[in-house]
Amino acid sequence: MLKKLTKHGNSLALVIDRPVLELLNIDSDTPLDISTDGKNLLISPVKDPERNERFLAALEEGNQKYAKALKRLAE
Repeated sequence: MLKKLTKHGNSLALVIDRPVLELLNIDSDTPLDISTDGKNLLISPVKDPERNERFLAALEEGNQKYAKALKRLAE
């Protein structure tokens, strides 16, 4: 599915089609996690904010603890 950004005031917006929203059980009240891997935009519904916070904390701890090893693996 190819999409274009739409002008929305001074910003740009991405319109997500209804079938995709229904598939992911997303509505206007669903918090979304927006991140990037440096090349792609990743948008995911946040189902449990506390779980997401614990996951991000664990991820950060792992990144700090194993930064050197992860960097060597990436080379």
